[in-house]
Amino acid sequence: MSSSSTRSLATNVFDTGNYSTSLLRVESATVASCNSTSSTPLPPPKPLLIGMPSDDAGGEFPVLILLHGYLLLNSFYSQLILHVASHGFIVIAPQLYNVAGPDATAEITSAAAITNWLSEGLGHFLPPHVRPNLSKLALAGHSRGGKAAFALALKKGATTLKYSALIGVDPVDGMDKGKQTPPPVLTYIPHSFDLGTPVMVIGSGLGEIKKNPLFPPCAPKGVNHKDFFNECRTPACHFVVKDYGHLDMLDDDTKGFRGKATYCLCKNGKSREPMRRSIGGIIVAFMKAYLDGDITDLMAIRKGHETAPAEFETVEFLE
Repeated sequence: MSSSSTRSLATNVFDTGNYSTSLLRVESATVASCNSTSSTPLPPPKPLLIGMPSDDAGGEFPVLILLHGYLLLNSFYSQLILHVASHGFIVIAPQLYNVAGPDATAEITSAAAITNWLSEGLGHFLPPHVRPNLSKLALAGHSRGGKAAFALALKKGATTLKYSALIGVDPVDGMDKGKQTPPPVLTYIPHSFDLGTPVMVIGSGLGEIKKNPLFPPCAPKGVNHKDFFNECRTPACHFVVKDYGHLDMLDDDTKGFRGKATYCLCKNGKSREPMRRSIGGIIVAFMKAYLDGDITDLMAIRKGHETAPAEFETVEFLE
């Protein structure tokens, strides 16, 4: 079954798609160099977690790069990655760093290097029947990864491939207006982002609310999804998920110290699955619209004909 025919058969983007899926871990150049030989494929600049369709029939699939949030692990997004992959996409989630300070410059540079590696390196690590279509390349990022994604799309990092779509998942550009982390992305000038690509910005309804008096909100006013969308140009869309928090798109069970911390730092909804499926669904609908030219699902969601597991308190489009 071809990738195009399978995506057209999927009836609801908020449910698991028609493809069976698998996750693949690829070590970075630093780790791989210890065991490399002259015939070893060129490893990526950073470790990767790749979600892909695993059906034997295979096909050619669009590619999404997903940048993780601040101090999070790429593995925390496994269920979201597999949801998107099940609709006929290859999702690449790099581990940009393990420890980082306030400056995001290094992760922007790393994300650019990963993008540049795709043409030469990605195909060597995928099964022969799974072929990436790099002419249909989308870039997404969550939290500080959203800031990095916008920065990269704004050419703050040099890339050899063009992004055909950009997605910010509750992007954050610092602690508050006037307290942006370097390099600043927001300019506070409406429609100032000269991106040249369709954009979707997703926000969380609880992101601006403190979990407790000890911690600031995870998506503060003045540097969050509203501000990113205000600077976008057409075509762009903005979805805000009501009653769910900044980290509610992560896996149901995030392990280890960092994983446990994701339940404590941000105001959360009742459970993660509704938020994760809702975000996964609108990502799929957006990429189908702008990578495949099929606007059916995106327009159905806009008009309320296709209902997400979580309620959208905001649905707006710039056209």
